[in-house]
Amino acid sequence: MTNRKVAPDITVLGDSLEVPGIGFLPVNAYVLHAREPVVVDTGLGLPDRNFLEVLGAAVDPADVRWIWLTHPDRDHTGGIFALLEAAPKAKLVTTFLAAGIMSCERPLPMDRIFLLNPGQSLDVGDRSLAAFRPPLFDNPATVGFYDDRSRACFSSDCFGAPMPDADTADGGDAGAVAAEDLRAAQLLWASVDSPWVHVVDRDRYLASLAPLREMDPEIVVSTHLPPAAGITGRMVETVGLAPGIDPFVGPDQQALEQMLAGFEPAGSTPAGR
Repeated sequence: MTNRKVAPDITVLGDSLEVPGIGFLPVNAYVLHAREPVVVDTGLGLPDRNFLEVLGAAVDPADVRWIWLTHPDRDHTGGIFALLEAAPKAKLVTTFLAAGIMSCERPLPMDRIFLLNPGQSLDVGDRSLAAFRPPLFDNPATVGFYDDRSRACFSSDCFGAPMPDADTADGGDAGAVAAEDLRAAQLLWASVDSPWVHVVDRDRYLASLAPLREMDPEIVVSTHLPPAAGITGRMVETVGLAPGIDPFVGPDQQALEQMLAGFEPAGSTPAGR
């Protein structure tokens, strides 16, 4: 994992996963350095990620007051229980649905939960964070937010895009990616992550982009995209194209066997053949 400032009061805790045939998918968490510090998502649950150690380089976990869980998928919750233990004064900002989903794996401490719905706001001392439902998502409990002080939109999975290499995914700048390459990668991710977008009413979907245009954020910080400053308008236009793209179809068993064969030493024979 990497740790770097991307705005005066925003630190990205960068990570990625290689997805065969697709690229390197960023998996970011963030720290918003408000008067009451906010950690946004908690990364992957893999044992070698050392989430608390990387976080500690940006903020003392004991000082964290809010943990904003954008949704309860495993690439967002990896360090959540360790952080709750290390940050005893922190409340977990989530929704009723997300808390229920999380409790299917391990019960959340109910006295640490702060339920917040899209359309509501959270006061973090020196600013108010406006919760909203991003137009693209893969989990019905998804809630992002807009910080009007930093003019940052925390968009969860929306705007995600696989990158060509790990360095770009972990520590790059989305604005440095060629416009056509970024557009293609974002549309690919939209098809992978939000397959429902192919069957929605197009006009109603396009209307869901209006809040993003009204926010007009200076920077978009997504879980699955390197931080993107100054290109929000272009990215909103891209996700507006999502209903018209071809649905993603993943590899089938034959393709999997071909990939596995590529990993075998020359001259070896697969077991059972």
